[in-house]
Amino acid sequence: MRTMHGFGQRAAWSLITVLAVGLAGAAEASTWKIDPGHTSAQFAVRHLMVSTVRGTIAPVTGTLNLDAADVTKSTVESTIDVNGIDTREPKRDAHLKSPDFFDAAKYPTITFKSKKITKLADTKFQVTGDLTIRGVTREVVLDVDGQPKPVQDPMGNLRLGASATTKLNRKDFGITWTKVLDGGGVVVGDEVTVTIEVELVKAD
Repeated sequence: MRTMHGFGQRAAWSLITVLAVGLAGAAEASTWKIDPGHTSAQFAVRHLMVSTVRGTIAPVTGTLNLDAADVTKSTVESTIDVNGIDTREPKRDAHLKSPDFFDAAKYPTITFKSKKITKLADTKFQVTGDLTIRGVTREVVLDVDGQPKPVQDPMGNLRLGASATTKLNRKDFGITWTKVLDGGGVVVGDEVTVTIEVELVKAD
């Protein structure tokens, strides 16, 4: 009986240990929601080969599943509403939403889903994932500079922030419209610089 009692004690302690380790691991994982009111996707592209046109696309929504113990095991997904494109010129915005460019009526969103996160330094990461524009999916790499620790806002919410940048060739996503100038240049450049300023709120 003493042997069985001792076995029961060891089993109970083993179960407690397993639960404790599991709860500790769960405490390291958390969910963060993108705050659309404090997040923007910005782009820049050459115009007529003499200047750069800049604009934003919003709102941006999405979720970060953060593994604080090992950030490389985290995942992120986001969605951008193409109908929110804004270059401060209504006619140009309408053209960008047309089938010549994003075709917003048929493809109203841009999506990103991470596949790998590489830590370069305490606040610097590379996030590799699938970007889908106009129904075309390509793998891209985002260079991310992130806030290492959360801060508490006046309402008591925990927040994180990050900046992500990348460069794309618009033709890789089926956005091929252009016009050739008399001098040999084009109306719209192919390379697009993308910058995303993101703020996230802890959801759990």
